[in-house]
This record gives sequence, C-alpha cells and structure tokens, in this order.
Amino acid sequence: MIRLSKSVVGRAESAAVAHVIEDIGYLGMGATVGAFEHQLEQYIGGGRHAICVNSGTAALHLAVQAVTKPGDEVLVPSFTFVATYQAITAAGCKPVSCDIRPDTLTLDLKDAERRITSRTTAMMPVYYASNCCMAKAYQAFAAEHGLRLVEDAAHCFGCSVEGQKIGSTGDVVCFSFDGIKNITTGEGGAIFTADEEVIEKVSDARLLGVQKDSEKRYTGQRSWQFDVVEQGYRYHMSNIFAAIGQVQLARFEKEFAPRRREIAQRYCELLSDTPHVKLTPMDYAHDIVPHIFALQILDGKRPLLEQRLKEQDIQYGIQYAPNHHLTLFHEDVELPVTEEVYKRIISLPMHPEVSEADIQQICNIINSL
Repeated sequence: MIRLSKSVVGRAESAAVAHVIEDIGYLGMGATVGAFEHQLEQYIGGGRHAICVNSGTAALHLAVQAVTKPGDEVLVPSFTFVATYQAITAAGCKPVSCDIRPDTLTLDLKDAERRITSRTTAMMPVYYASNCCMAKAYQAFAAEHGLRLVEDAAHCFGCSVEGQKIGSTGDVVCFSFDGIKNITTGEGGAIFTADEEVIEKVSDARLLGVQKDSEKRYTGQRSWQFDVVEQGYRYHMSNIFAAIGQVQLARFEKEFAPRRREIAQRYCELLSDTPHVKLTPMDYAHDIVPHIFALQILDGKRPLLEQRLKEQDIQYGIQYAPNHHLTLFHEDVELPVTEEVYKRIISLPMHPEVSEADIQQICNIINSL
C-alpha cells in the first residue's frame, strides 16, 4: 500500500517520551510544554507568543472564543475540514459560508464582503493545501472592515509569505500538530498572537479557566486557590506531547520540509502538461511546505482515477466535503466555485516517506486516464 499520509516518528521521539516518563515523572502540562512553546516562538519569529493546546480544533475554538461573543458571525470558506466549523459553533458563533477563489482554493474576499452584516465580527480564512499566498490580503481586508482575523493555518506550519513565517504576523494564527501534519506532537495545536488580552484568555481557558495557572505549571506548581471568570476547557498540551514536538521541530527543516517540497515539485513536473489535470500554482521551492497535495481531475475522469488507484492499493483523499452540505451546517447558499472544485478535487500521497517510485507509479496512472 502507498499511504496517503502517515506519522514519521522514530527512536528520537520514543527517547524523548521515555525521558518525560522516567526522568521528569510528570506527564501533564509542565516545563516541557513551556520549553516547546519557547522553541516554537523562536522558530516562527515576529515576537509572537505561542500557546500550546491538545488539538488544532481546540486552538481554533479558543481563538474564536477570545475575540468574539456568542451570536457573532464569522466569515469562513465552506471548503474546509469540519473542525473549522465546529470550532466556530463551539464558541457560540455562526459560521457564514463563503466561496473560494478558483486559482488558490482559499477564501474569496469579494464573496466574503457581500456576506458581511452588522453581526459579522470575525473572519477565518483557511490555508487549504498550505496555500498561504493570500495572507497579507486577508490581514488588510480584516483591518479595512474592522474584523478580528483568526487564520486557520492547520496545513501551513513552516510556510512563509514575503520572507515571513506564517504565524509571525497578523492577529491570531492557529496550527495543528496532529499525527499527519508537517510536524506532530501526537495530537496537539498552537495559537500564535501578540494580543496580550488574547494570550491571557487562551492561556487560562485551556486550563479550565483557572486564572494564571500556566505560569505555575511551567515551574512544577499548581493553583490550589484560584478564581474562574470565563468558560474554560481541558485543552492543555501534555509534557509527553510537547516532548514529541521538540524532536519533530528539530527534524523539520533538515528532513521533513525538504522532502515534502521535493515530492510536490516532482508531482508538478510529471503532471504539468497533462490536459485533464489542473494544478494550483504554489512556490514549493521556497515558501510552501505542503501538508497535502491536492489537484483537480477534469473531464469527469475522477471516478476512473479513484478506481485505478484502488486497484493498485494507493490511498487518496477527497478533501473536503463542503460544510454547507453537512446536516448540522446545511445552508441553501450559492457557492459555485466550491461546488465545482469538490466534484474534481483529489489528494495524492504526501508524506516524507513517499518514494520516487511511488510518485512515478501514481503519475503514470493519472497520465494514462
């Protein structure tokens, strides 16, 4: 089997976990989480503060909760994983489904602008397939319309725009570190921001709303007498997860990022002249570290491609079902680009252990349709 995605972990991650278990002896949130946050801040740059949590969804949820109030509307592309919508509704807000651009597969600002109402207080662009080229435009749009900006950068760890890492600028940026992302902590996520009020709210909310508990846990203490003034959750990251993350971060620039870029560039080289394939242009040589590799199969040939991939035991993804199609979030809304892209989109195997032979086999199948 050629797998669509996988965790790439080994002895170094195992040793780091063993160190937490055998030497540190405290498995919950403690100094290892604080150290990992500091390392993330140094890597991303921009003077932003990192707050680690137990999933990317938790990061989005806490970020939205920190900058909105229940009943607010949040502009969001329907073409995203359901976690994006669940995070918005978990904060008591309403996701307002927007269309995507055909050239980037990310939030269309012209469509979003038409959907702004008096209740719109935030927007959540999603950097689908690591495409973050619109980051500056989203920041400018949010500033122009007085909106808080929560960037869903779950696909985008390690990516850059104009020489600046995603997470180093903007309002509030959220990453995912689940098992198949660009780096993993097993499960996990992080929020990056320079907003002191958001930092305080998110830091407390991840620990059940207990005020100022993070600082104590970093030094091996606990808050036994405390106050709680806002809704909180058990969303903190554990020392075990942070230990895995420290090793993954150390491996990222030398191992993971170069290989992911190489794989994407080879797919592009072998498929760029295929008439029934539409690629999304991205700078894989410098700015983009791809989490998934998605392309559109034209001329109604996607079902045939799915059949042939299955026959050769090659996994693929259909990422993602538009959220306005799902029962919980169903809307009768016109999103023509989203509808068309969903009929044609398919994701090919993308992880550091995809081989050149794997790439050749997959592209031969696509080119022979």
